[in-house]
Amino acid sequence: MAIIAHNEADVDLLARLMRAEAEGDGDLGMLMAGNTGANRVLADCLDFTDIRTISTRLFQSPGGFEATQKGYFYQRTRESEKRLTRRALQGKMQHPASNSLWFFMPKEPCPDQWYGQWNTGRFKSHCFYAPSAEECPTVFR
Repeated sequence: MAIIAHNEADVDLLARLMRAEAEGDGDLGMLMAGNTGANRVLADCLDFTDIRTISTRLFQSPGGFEATQKGYFYQRTRESEKRLTRRALQGKMQHPASNSLWFFMPKEPCPDQWYGQWNTGRFKSHCFYAPSAEECPTVFR
């Protein structure tokens, strides 16, 4: 059962984002980018109080993803990316992105905090950050 209501257009949008943001980190890295995207729709806290759909979340500004804001969100999706997207939308979470609301690719080691949120770990080139359960309980399920 899906944790977020979605249609095929939503699957395609999120798959495009996952590919644009994390293709270099392989399938697991793309799944983690999808986890972060799903968490932002589920969250009702911090910068994400009015985000209820995948489309709204992808194009959120400010606070959205670089891929949609800087123009490299153009590639067509492949079936493998759509399968990964469906896994993320069904709640298949992967640590360190299980409860993350942010990720980024630093040139140096992951900072302990980013935008006031604690680092939950690194996977290949991306560092992941999550709020506390007290700040954002809807992300922790």
